[in-house]
Amino acid sequence: MTPADTDQARPGDAERYRMLLHIGHKLAATLSEDDLYEEIYRETARALEASGFYIALHDQSRDLARVVFYADRGEVNRVDVAYRGSDSRVIRSRKAYLDNDDLRDGSLMVLGDDADVAVAAITAPMIHHGRVLGAISAQSYEPGVYTEDDLDLLQGIADIAAVAVANALQFTELERRRREAEKMEEIGRALTSELDPEMVLGKVVEAALELLDVDGASVWLTVGKDGFVCRVAESGGDIRLPKGLEWDIKGDIARTLLDERHPVVLDNVASSDVVPDHIREHLATGSAVGVPIEADGRVTGMLTAGSRQPRRFDALDTAVLQRLARQGSVALQNARLHASLHSLSITDPLTRLPNRRRLQIHLDHEVAAARRGRALAIAVFDIDNFKHYNDTFGHVQGDDILKAFADVLCHENRAMNLVARFGGDEFVSVLTDTNAEGVRAYVERVRARAVANDVLVKFGIHVSAGIAEFDPDKRATVNDLLRAADGDMYRDKAERPAVGRRAKSH
Repeated sequence: MTPADTDQARPGDAERYRMLLHIGHKLAATLSEDDLYEEIYRETARALEASGFYIALHDQSRDLARVVFYADRGEVNRVDVAYRGSDSRVIRSRKAYLDNDDLRDGSLMVLGDDADVAVAAITAPMIHHGRVLGAISAQSYEPGVYTEDDLDLLQGIADIAAVAVANALQFTELERRRREAEKMEEIGRALTSELDPEMVLGKVVEAALELLDVDGASVWLTVGKDGFVCRVAESGGDIRLPKGLEWDIKGDIARTLLDERHPVVLDNVASSDVVPDHIREHLATGSAVGVPIEADGRVTGMLTAGSRQPRRFDALDTAVLQRLARQGSVALQNARLHASLHSLSITDPLTRLPNRRRLQIHLDHEVAAARRGRALAIAVFDIDNFKHYNDTFGHVQGDDILKAFADVLCHENRAMNLVARFGGDEFVSVLTDTNAEGVRAYVERVRARAVANDVLVKFGIHVSAGIAEFDPDKRATVNDLLRAADGDMYRDKAERPAVGRRAKSH
């Protein structure tokens, strides 16, 4: 008999008992939520007229009810429609109701279309250990088809379904936690092995999208020391926030995240007055959750997730996001520490310029590109008679001279180029997409700025410079370029007047 075959005889007490016993056995053997909802529908439709049918689950802690399954004239649908549980008289009163007339005005869920809607319904609460888990409802397109006996039978089915649903929800939760634990362990390994801070942020966002199955996720990091201004450092999903988007978080939401270190859940972003307009315009209508990211005992940002569906997030979702935020924070600190140590290993501590090691790495890359046809030239600079300045004025003044000349080079340098301290008083500039004429013009600009620098002028500093242009036939390696530029620099030094290389006395 199909769900639409509704001309059943009303069962007597013995038949009703056998029917409920059979339904109990069927439902007890089903642990998958989706399969269970369909089984509840099938068994109900065998016992009662159920041209229309739905199941709603209720979260008492948030007064949130969701229609998770409905069938209309034999067509099964799995949906996720949310409404306030207390708006349902069945959930509110914990009693079954029978409606044999017009459902349009008094029911929250009426099946059918504008031309033809269900007109009669019986709805019963599913109660387990004193807690309302939700409700089931059978509906008909024919008026007056339901009796009090039908209502009693549906309540009996609802009582059995409540036990089965509670078991299925518990099983689902255990499976979810097992999968989450496995995934969190996998994510933890991936995060702790990642040494690039940018990659860590990307993996945190990917993990949030996967673990919560949401439409968007973002990592916000604090900027500055005043207030709680957060900036989007990474974002992903269909609801992707632009990097660099800032939010000066104030009021209750700031106290919750910053002072109490608790999650913030926005059930309806569109109607929330805590989200500023310049943030809201990037979000689809729906809900969002945010948890603080902490490091060294202070809040350093937040991890957020968003859904197009209102009232999407519950306590389990926020707990998952909190665990992920903790994992991500540790991984980010490790990656930043590694990046800092790596930066120190390739940075000259005095001038803060890249050192010889970093120069070698950069030149290897640029020479490889030059072999493929890109123009490349370098300039080598040497401070004339620098040893004499050190011996005459001391190493502190000598360091000031080196730092001042490093500043000159940085001011004349383009972002795509690299300036490095090669060693001692020698510096190298690598100019990409530049020929010999361009590097000569660059050298003249450096010299002009050097003679205008207050520190260098005070000591009468002059510099010698040499240039070399990549040539696949003559200067095709890094060492070839450096030797050629070095030789050119020594020729320039030899041709300069000796007086120009003498230190001024004071």
